[in-house]
Amino acid sequence: MVKVASLSALACMLPLTAAFSNSCHRSRSAISNIPSQKKLPVLFSTPDGDSSMDEKFGGFTVKQRLREEVESPFRKVRLAFFSFSGASAGVALYFSALAALKANMGGFADAIPIEDALQTCAINLGGVVGFGALALREVKAGKANLDRIAKGGLLARLVVEPAVEESSRRTLTDYRRASRVVIAAGGADYINRLAMSLCSDQLADENTLPGALLDVDIVVVPVLINDKFEAIESKAAWRNAEPGENDRNFETTRADEVIAFPSDFSMWNSYIKSDIETAQGQGFDVLSKGLTITVKKNGRILRRATGLPPFGDFVGMMEVADGSRFGMPGDSEKYGGQ
Repeated sequence: MVKVASLSALACMLPLTAAFSNSCHRSRSAISNIPSQKKLPVLFSTPDGDSSMDEKFGGFTVKQRLREEVESPFRKVRLAFFSFSGASAGVALYFSALAALKANMGGFADAIPIEDALQTCAINLGGVVGFGALALREVKAGKANLDRIAKGGLLARLVVEPAVEESSRRTLTDYRRASRVVIAAGGADYINRLAMSLCSDQLADENTLPGALLDVDIVVVPVLINDKFEAIESKAAWRNAEPGENDRNFETTRADEVIAFPSDFSMWNSYIKSDIETAQGQGFDVLSKGLTITVKKNGRILRRATGLPPFGDFVGMMEVADGSRFGMPGDSEKYGGQ
């Protein structure tokens, strides 16, 4: 009887087991037969090429203002502190002035002595002037930093055309980490003298400056300036330079590997305008003396000066002068070290 009962119980459980097995099988089959869903596009909060970052307000783009905040993260904190402190001192000055007026008029039971009232006015006035001056200094420092950042961005976008034939136009950004750029701007006579210094033999031996400049990764950009102090086409002036009595074996293509001519002159005029005005304000004749701007490999300005570029100094000490010998990462193979 016990065996029969056991067999009966097993017989009753078999349908349940089969039903469970079939259900699992069917669920797996159903899952395998579900069609694959299409991948949804991934959306970013700040997509590439966001034009809003390039919109200008107050003369500067959002990118430039964000970079200024990164470089000086506590400037706005200081500005807010000085501004609120100045406003607080102004409110206190108002009430202290009323107290001084009451003390001077007399007849008020709560009036303080006139000496104390005037002393309080002087303290509050000093707070207004002092905190106002500090806030103004922060505003001017931020504006100067924004001007520097904006001009650095404009420098990176300047377009040049390498002198080597069939070379495509490039921006100065393309020279970063690879070359130093020397911008030499001046009148026609200045460009002529610059061409002679690189493309003719002016001493007893052969002029090897182009090769030496190439070895230290220097690119020279001759910028011709007209009487209105505007950058104009300089390639023709360079190619048509006239040698003097002491200029032997002149060949305009001798320095082509280290020469690039400016292009898109509206941007060049925007960039060099302030430098020309600064040089003129210091009493220099930009057309005859010329103006040189030396840009380091990291894109920052090394020096601004008048006259022809000191090519001899560049060849002898440029690696140390712009920090490449000690501070440019990734150059260990060139300079040695770990």
